[in-house]
Amino acid sequence: MMDEMKGTERGDKLIHTYSIVASDEETGDMGVAVQSHWFSVGTVVTWGEAGVGVVATQSMVNPSFGPRGLDMLKQGTSAKSAVSRLIESDEGRDWRQLAILDSRGRVAAYTGRKCVAAAGHIVGKNFSAQANMMLNDQVWPAMSQAFRASKGPLAERLLKALEAAEKAGGDIRGRQSAAILVVRGEPTGKIWEDRLVDLRVDDNARPLAELKRLLRVHKAYEHMNRGDLAMEKDDMHLAMEHYAMAEKLFPRNEEMRFWHAVTLANNGKIKEASLIFKEVFDKNKNWRELTTRLVPVGLLRVDKNELRSILRKGSMD
Repeated sequence: MMDEMKGTERGDKLIHTYSIVASDEETGDMGVAVQSHWFSVGTVVTWGEAGVGVVATQSMVNPSFGPRGLDMLKQGTSAKSAVSRLIESDEGRDWRQLAILDSRGRVAAYTGRKCVAAAGHIVGKNFSAQANMMLNDQVWPAMSQAFRASKGPLAERLLKALEAAEKAGGDIRGRQSAAILVVRGEPTGKIWEDRLVDLRVDDNARPLAELKRLLRVHKAYEHMNRGDLAMEKDDMHLAMEHYAMAEKLFPRNEEMRFWHAVTLANNGKIKEASLIFKEVFDKNKNWRELTTRLVPVGLLRVDKNELRSILRKGSMD
């Protein structure tokens, strides 16, 4: 069986890093976040599945720990047992660092004795913070403290933990990439809806700053989607609240403004839509051409006169 595989895995990578696995007690959501001086760390370290759990596998990383760990959790294995079985089956265990959180909020972690100092982990209620090859031994305690003291959505709390790690000293080599993955505690049956946040910064001089920006953009588009839904239900007031929040989080974004205008037009708000269309057209004339192309495929539901009015006002100084 897969969990009984012996020996080190081919393709092991020297991903020395700091990470956190955690769950939200109120929502049940589960997440894992990481930062490292290694290219595209999120493609190797972070693993998660709604209703199952999350995994962080790092140091001289054994990437098979991710899918194998999740498979064990699916079969009813606890986080503690999954960590034990994975480590016991691996001849390279002394170089591994691993943390697993299951859907019941149970957490377990392991730091091999040959992980490069400073290295260690802290397991707390609903979370584990772990790090290796750090500048000092204050990094994972700083993550632990920041997470326990934080409030708000899980993704933001995970990011605060990463920022605390960096402030405490971080990776002795510096920084390059980061990632955040958050999944639902209870699956919906729709895989595309079960990954609430899945953001990666693969190569950046300031990966946490970029990850924070991307999380802000992610939230902005969530408000756009809620605004569209409210508009479909003819709740203009709620829709405008969501659109305003989206544009506050991600100001001066042409695409966001454009689809806001399209939604207004589709709900008979031609005058209001035209003002926004003009703003967008003034920035890039190609949006005007795209507007005409939306009508034949039904994405912009206006008649010829309404379209003419939109394009005419959009051309006025």
